Amino acid sequence: MSGSQQSVYMNHRSFAVPSTVKDIAIAHTTSPFVAAYPWSSGFGTKYANPATLPAGNGNGIAFSPSGTDIAIAYSASPNISVYPWSSGFGTKYANPATLPPSNGTSVAFSPDGANIAVSHVTSPFISVYPWSSGFGTKYANPATLPTGNGFGVAFTPSGTDIAIAHTTSPFISAYPWSSGFGTKYANPATLPTGNGNDVAFSPSGADIAVAHATSPFISVYPWSSGFGTKYANPATLPTDTGRGITFSPSGADIAISHFTSIFISVYPWSSGFGTKYANPATLPTGIGVGVAFSPSGADIAVAHINSPFISVYPWSSGFGTKYANPAILPTGNGFGVAFSP
Repeated sequence: MSGSQQSVYMNHRSFAVPSTVKDIAIAHTTSPFVAAYPWSSGFGTKYANPATLPAGNGNGIAFSPSGTDIAIAYSASPNISVYPWSSGFGTKYANPATLPPSNGTSVAFSPDGANIAVSHVTSPFISVYPWSSGFGTKYANPATLPTGNGFGVAFTPSGTDIAIAHTTSPFISAYPWSSGFGTKYANPATLPTGNGNDVAFSPSGADIAVAHATSPFISVYPWSSGFGTKYANPATLPTDTGRGITFSPSGADIAISHFTSIFISVYPWSSGFGTKYANPATLPTGIGVGVAFSPSGADIAVAHINSPFISVYPWSSGFGTKYANPAILPTGNGFGVAFSP
C-alpha cells in the first residue's frame, strides 16, 4: 500500500420510491467514533452517543438483521463493541471472552443473526462468535487461515459461506460456514490484483465481488460453493484503489467506493458490468471508504475522508441530488456506514 492508502486504513431525476429506512450510522475517526441518525429521505437529529464509547477509531459498522443490535469494529482493544439498538444505543454488551487480537476492521452478522464475524489485522485475521444478545464462545479458527490482514468480511445471503478480503495473495479467502469454518474453497483462477479491502455477495448469492488495490480495482466472480471464471472488467474502471463494495438490494447495481476523485463508481449489474452511471453532481469530498444502499434501494451512502464525512444521495438507476448534511456532523473521517433494516 502507498502511504496515502495506509493513512486511510490506519442530474435532476424523479424518484418514485420513498425511503422507508429508520436509521443510518457512521463509524469514524475521532471520539465518539460512531454517529447515528434517524433517516427518512434525509438526516434527523443525531442520536445521543453510547454511554460506553468505542475505544478507538471506528472502521466498520453493521446492524443485526432484525435491527435490534448495532456493532462497531475499531482500532483499539477490545476491537469490537455491540449495543442493543432501539432508536438509540442501549447499554453495551459484555466483551467476548476471547477478544479479536488486534484492530477490528470490518464486522458482519450472519443473515439469521445467530453469528457475528470480525475481520482484524493480526492472525488469525478473522474471529467469529455465536450471537444471541451477547457473544458466545469464539468458534475455532479456520484450518487454513487468510494470508494477511483482514479488511472486509461477508456471509452469503443463505449463511452457508463466509468470505474475507485481506492483504497478501490470494487477497480473498472463502469457506463453507455451518456453525464453524469448513475447508477453505480453492482460490479463484484469476486472483484480485492487489490487497483485498472489502468483499460482498450479491443478494441472490450468485456472485462475489472484491474491492482491491491495483487496477482494475474491482474483481467479480460467479459464486456457487466456489469461485467461477472472473467476469470481464468494467469498460470504465474505478479511478484508484477500491475500498468498499456493495450490491443494491435488487442486485441490479454494484457500487464501489475508492481513492481518487470521483470517489464512488456505480454500474448496472446483470452477470457482468453495464455502462458506468454518471457521477453524482456533488461528489464526496475525499477518499470513499464505506458504501451502502438503503434496504429499499432508494438511497446510497458513502462514508469518506474530509468533512462532512458522509454523503447520501437518492438512487434510482443513477444519483439524485445530494441530501443536506446532518446538522451535527460526524467528528472525523468516515470509514463505515450502514442503514438499519
